[in-house]
Amino acid sequence: MTGKTWAAAFFDDEVMAALTQKILGMERGKRLPSERELASELGVSRTALRDRLSRLESMGILERRTGAGTFVRGLQPESVSESLVLGLMASQMTVASIRSVRFALERQAAFEAAQRVNHIEVARMAVALDRMDASDDNAELYDADLAFHRALFATSESPALIFFADVLHGVLSRTVQVLALSEDRVRMRKLHRAIYEAVAKHDPAEAMKAVDAHFAWLEELVAADSSETDNISVL
Repeated sequence: MTGKTWAAAFFDDEVMAALTQKILGMERGKRLPSERELASELGVSRTALRDRLSRLESMGILERRTGAGTFVRGLQPESVSESLVLGLMASQMTVASIRSVRFALERQAAFEAAQRVNHIEVARMAVALDRMDASDDNAELYDADLAFHRALFATSESPALIFFADVLHGVLSRTVQVLALSEDRVRMRKLHRAIYEAVAKHDPAEAMKAVDAHFAWLEELVAADSSETDNISVL
């Protein structure tokens, strides 16, 4: 689907659709034409244009710099995360309610990663495993785990999976704490290695099975944790 089609499909507002189409054709960091020029190009009033620019700025897609103009930032995962947090609060959803979404994303990422030949990202998964094996420090284990899962998504080579995984991580990282893994480190390493080995040998079914085992373990940790969903980490 082209940028023009995306804009027409998702915006009933013709002005927003036209402006979005314009922005999609620009590189990140480029400056938009002046309000006068842009309003003339789109055939709208400057008042109507300012309203749409303000909305896109609030989404983090545009950045206004005093004295310099308005620049394209692009849609960043962290911006979507902030909007998602507000949506979760308004809908009275819990962190637990979106764990299944993260699970589905990770399962699909493993399935696709096992079908790719991406030696660099698979090597990064291996490096993350080595870091897990070499440390008992909670912070280091958490960082290594994060690196492992980012490499897994990168190995899938799916821009959509990578983007939405980053969005969900942004939400979860703001609302959860690192769960102490003193009694689960051996199992943690084993489960992550199983995912790595399945991806490395290009076995999609085994990769999904390994992710299933990983998240089943996570659910066990959640159930055992006295504070349940308010004190977990997506590992």
